[in-house]
Parts: sequence; C-alpha cells; structure tokens
Amino acid sequence: MPVYSTIGLVVACFFWAVSFIATKVAVGAAPPLTVVTLRLLVSAICFALWFFLQGRSWGFWGYRRLRQLFLLSLFGTGLHYGLQTIGLQFTAASNASIYAVTGPISITLIAAVFLGERISLRKGIGIVVAIIGVLWVMGIETLRSFELKGNVLGDMLVFASIAMWGMFTVYGKKLMGEMGAFEVIAMTTIIGSVWMVPIGWAEMHYRGFSLSSVTPEAWAAIGFLGVTCSFLATLLYFMALQRTESQKVGIYMYTIPPMTYAVAALYLGEKIGFNLVFGSILVLAGVYLTERG
Repeated sequence: MPVYSTIGLVVACFFWAVSFIATKVAVGAAPPLTVVTLRLLVSAICFALWFFLQGRSWGFWGYRRLRQLFLLSLFGTGLHYGLQTIGLQFTAASNASIYAVTGPISITLIAAVFLGERISLRKGIGIVVAIIGVLWVMGIETLRSFELKGNVLGDMLVFASIAMWGMFTVYGKKLMGEMGAFEVIAMTTIIGSVWMVPIGWAEMHYRGFSLSSVTPEAWAAIGFLGVTCSFLATLLYFMALQRTESQKVGIYMYTIPPMTYAVAALYLGEKIGFNLVFGSILVLAGVYLTERG
C-alpha cells in the first residue's frame, strides 16, 4: 500500500476515534436521529462545495447506477449511523465495544465471498493478533462486564450497523472501479442526507425539540462529525480502498479502540496504563502482518 494511503487511513481512524467523544457531546443536547441528520447535511455540503471548487460535472448515471448509490447510502450513511446511535442507548458500552471489533472481520468475509479476495495465512494471523490487542486494551474488567441478557434490542441494532458498514465498504469498492472514489462517497452522502431530513424532522416534531436549544458546544461537535468524520475521514478511507484490498484497509479499523482510549486519556485525564500500551502494540503488529499478507 502506498505511504500516503497508509497515512490517510491512520488519520481517518483517528477522526473516527475522536468521534465517540464528539457524538457523546452532541447527543447530550439533541435527539440521536436529529444529530445524524445534521451530521450528514454538514458533510453533504462539504462534498457539494468540493464538487464545485474542483469543477466536476454532476452528470446523470442512469436508473441502475442511482439505485446502487441509494442502496449504498442506506448501508453507509443514515441507517448505519442511526442504528448504531440508537443501539448504544439500549446496550452496555462494553457490549458495543466488543461488537465493533467484528467490523473488519465482516469486511474480510464479505470481500472473500463476493469479491474473491483471498484470506492468506498471514492475513488470518494478523486479524487474530489485532483482535487480541483490542481485547487487551479493553482489559479483563471490561470483558467481565459483558452482558447479553436484557440488551438484545441494542445488540441487534449495533450488529446490524456493523454489517451495513461491511457491505458499504465491499460494494462501495466495486462501484468505485466504475465511477471513482470521490463520486461514490459524495453521492451516497448527499443522497443519504436528503432522505434523512424528513426522518430527523419527524423526530424533532415528535419530541417537541427545537434546534434553537442546541448548545454551541453541541453545534461544534456536530460540525466536527460532519466535516472530519463523515466527509474527510470517509473520503480518505475509500481513496485507500480504491488502491488496495478491502481486507488490508479494513484491518486499520482495529486501531480505533486504542486511539479512542488514548484520546480519552488526554481529553478526559484518564490514566494510560499497561493495557493500552501493550494492546496498541499488538494492534499495530496485526495491521503490519495483514499489510504484508
């Protein structure tokens, strides 16, 4: 993989790691689907401006292509963000953290079945090492607190959002070969923001919520989520995906939990312990093995 693609993936995963803190701030001041809608609108505006500044043509790709883009917008934008946000309200944080680890595995399996990407022994070992690293960062106490009883709804929603991201990654890669990475990400985000608007409006109407009650801190968090996470990070991720296998790109998602712990330590003053340091080393080792597989 080219060096600039590797750097782009690391930056993207860092933004996604920070997004957990930003989402917590935003949801504390606005309903979840409203946050998702505003986040997508911000990112859609970013993509539209980029299109304009680059002098790109919007074009018309026909019914079949628009149908594919709409399905990708379901998998990778509104439903993915919405189900995950709502699911976290019904399940334990430890459950969600463990389930999130299965994301790259979903990508690997889907890519192997539908794109014919081979899972070599070294890739398999790399995935296992990365999983062990993530679990090590979480620590034995987090794993012991894992519960299934009473969290079925939330667990199912989080699982569904993870599976959707895997499908979005794999099928997005296939469509990028025909349209280009930027065009696919831009159109899926814009389409996703359009059909999320009535959903967000309905939620606000049902809850009697007004945008005027959103705090400046929450607006800053929503802006961060839209510009860096849904726009820049997703673009960097798929630009790298266009240049290499889905499995090698997906493995970088394992770096998100350790970086989330590190950001929380710096932002919230939490202690950086042995689990974080050693687990992060294992994650990086797993990424290295998969890259060389």
